[in-house]
Amino acid sequence: MFSRILVANRGEIALRIIRTCKELGIETVAVYSKADKDALYLQYADAHVCIGPGESDGSYLNIPSIISAAEITDIEAVHPGYGFLAENSHFAEVCESSNIVFIGPSSEVMTKMGDKTQARNIAVENKIPVIPGSDSAIENQQHALKVAHEIGYPVLIKASFGGGGRGMRVAHNDMSLVNSLAIAQREAKVAFKDSSIYMEKYIEPSRHIEVQIVADKYGNVIHLGERDCTIQRRHQKLLEQTPAPNLKDQLREDICKAAIKLAKAVNYTNVGTVEFLVDGEGKYYFIEMNTRLQVEHPVTEMVTGIDLVKEQIRIAHGERLNLRQKKIKSEGVSIECRINAEDPDNGFRPYAGKITMCSAPGGKGVRVDSHVYAGYEVPPYYDSLLGKLIVHKKNREEAIACMKRALSEYRIEGVKTTIPLHLNIISDPRFVTGDIDTHFVENLMDEK
Repeated sequence: MFSRILVANRGEIALRIIRTCKELGIETVAVYSKADKDALYLQYADAHVCIGPGESDGSYLNIPSIISAAEITDIEAVHPGYGFLAENSHFAEVCESSNIVFIGPSSEVMTKMGDKTQARNIAVENKIPVIPGSDSAIENQQHALKVAHEIGYPVLIKASFGGGGRGMRVAHNDMSLVNSLAIAQREAKVAFKDSSIYMEKYIEPSRHIEVQIVADKYGNVIHLGERDCTIQRRHQKLLEQTPAPNLKDQLREDICKAAIKLAKAVNYTNVGTVEFLVDGEGKYYFIEMNTRLQVEHPVTEMVTGIDLVKEQIRIAHGERLNLRQKKIKSEGVSIECRINAEDPDNGFRPYAGKITMCSAPGGKGVRVDSHVYAGYEVPPYYDSLLGKLIVHKKNREEAIACMKRALSEYRIEGVKTTIPLHLNIISDPRFVTGDIDTHFVENLMDEK
């Protein structure tokens, strides 16, 4: 096993990885920006190195600074967490060339699956359903209009690289398409340093279903079931749950088999997520693969009892997967709410500032993954995630009741949060019955 790992991330995921490393007897090196000098996760790491200013371009996205920190602290492997450089194939390649193990898939596979047009074509080659759309990156306005007329409006413009809802726009006519095209390209350039975009038919209503897969270096690939990530706004997830409510068993099985098929087709290793849309008729379509640990991985951990970060580290060390598909058991229902420093009543405006009071909920079946505390200063430079509230109960009714109770106990003062919105979501009769689609949050806000 590795003796020392560098955690190339911050916040709750850095703390999550450090805790798992401690359980495995592995020393950790944490990196931090000047804005994170008082971060909680630094207190738990065995060593820490400042890698730059608060702006992420000069710190958490600064590959030379992170590699320098890795070299001076004599680490063997790097865990990228999620976000920042987690899906950056160049970073993985630099680690490989520096004889540092990158805890994730190979740079070659990341390049393939990171380019959404290439990933889409691989799915087509393997007879996995995809949404009608462009077979290559959109070259210009004329190309975009041609594709739109072929597949029919509305269409969804998407960045070829990256995620998180950036570089995504819906267009319902030619004028909207031309305007949205330029905006999406600018957003993609700023967020991912690449303005490449592609287009696909906009499916509505739809549900967002993803499959957690785990694969070792010896050809063993398994899935750990699906997660429903339908509750989102502007293509950014707010709440995740497993199992997906109101999903027919045959459809569930077909989606999981498709995820395994795609992973095997590209010789995928480590942990990853294959994402699908399900339309109103129950047809499913591959949309992309995330070659990293997902923010919502805890719900899968809760129902399977499997520590995904431990599996990542063991696989990266070269160990065989000791899990077998027939022995994977998913028990109960788990729901995760992302607690963000945002004001839902003001366009989800992010909030920076000092947290004056913080009291997390507890009790049986409640888990809180968070890095914040009373006196913590929320910096303005990063994602607004303050933490994740996860519950696990034997059925959906109990899980919703537990989440409602836990949210009502959660106290964060000094900044606005999404806690009140989550209470509205889980109290809505449509959510309770599982009658949801990707417009659920927008509709709820409009009604409010």
